[in-house]
Amino acid sequence: MSFPLKCSAFFLAAVLTTAALADAPRVAHVFIISFDGGKPAVIAQSEMPVFKAMAAEGAHSWEAQTIMPSITLPSHTSMLTGVTPLKHHILWNDWKPEEGLVKVPTVFSVAKQHGLTTAMFVGKVKFKHLNVPGTVDTFVFPLADLPVDAQAAEKSKVEAKPVAAAFASALAGGLKPDVCFIHFSDTDTAGHKYGWGSPEQIQAFAHCDAALQIVMRAIRAAGLADSSVIILTADHGGHTLTAEQQKANPTAAKGTHGLAIPEDLTIPWIAWGKGVKPHFTIPRPIGTCDTAATALWLLGVPVPAGWDGKPVTAAFE
Repeated sequence: MSFPLKCSAFFLAAVLTTAALADAPRVAHVFIISFDGGKPAVIAQSEMPVFKAMAAEGAHSWEAQTIMPSITLPSHTSMLTGVTPLKHHILWNDWKPEEGLVKVPTVFSVAKQHGLTTAMFVGKVKFKHLNVPGTVDTFVFPLADLPVDAQAAEKSKVEAKPVAAAFASALAGGLKPDVCFIHFSDTDTAGHKYGWGSPEQIQAFAHCDAALQIVMRAIRAAGLADSSVIILTADHGGHTLTAEQQKANPTAAKGTHGLAIPEDLTIPWIAWGKGVKPHFTIPRPIGTCDTAATALWLLGVPVPAGWDGKPVTAAFE
């Protein structure tokens, strides 16, 4: 072999090796945990020792942004598909079987294409819109008997602790998903009923923190903590109606969200676990679409070219 050919062969081998390293999984498992309505300002007021310890120990941003409309199903769809509503077209916020399932790839479908296992443990039935057959290996909404009526079914919600207990039971039974989504609904329910930042919502955040502790104990007991990244985030924030607004509409919920205002759009984004920069404030802007992209990047799966989200690489060593 001549010198130029030797150099070319060496260069090609180096390129291939670099590409292989770039695509190598950084972790074995990613757990995305969403606190519905998790407004950072209210989290700061709440008794959440587990959540706050993970934020302090890991990489964090208290100024991440969700999409418009800043409501549960569209926002979570962007979180788990890496694209805005302009692409995923889920603009409703109820369980509507007649609307069918999400039509764009999800973090679960892309992971399955690369031979990975997937799971969802959710507190609201509307997440069934993301449960495309063949993409989610384990889907758990821990309510045995849903009402037949779709509108009544939409009202069916499960609190955080039963969701966490279902997750813990699954891990104890041998489940070890490569990418897993866990959803806690209590904080959003309390925010609507009593207002964002109300004593009742602050108590709901404490309940969700206790559920997070159940999840973390299960991850450690299964021997997964050292090979995992846990992402803590939310779908939206929220605000309390003014006294004048409540007087004008006394039957309306005290709290709401969905507007293009900082109170509704600002969410936490925290990474904790293997390879995460410790005690680190993430400097770059973060959008909720970045969550799915970060999960795939951590698992060594190429992020689809059409995704709006990008991996939050700044959070990792």
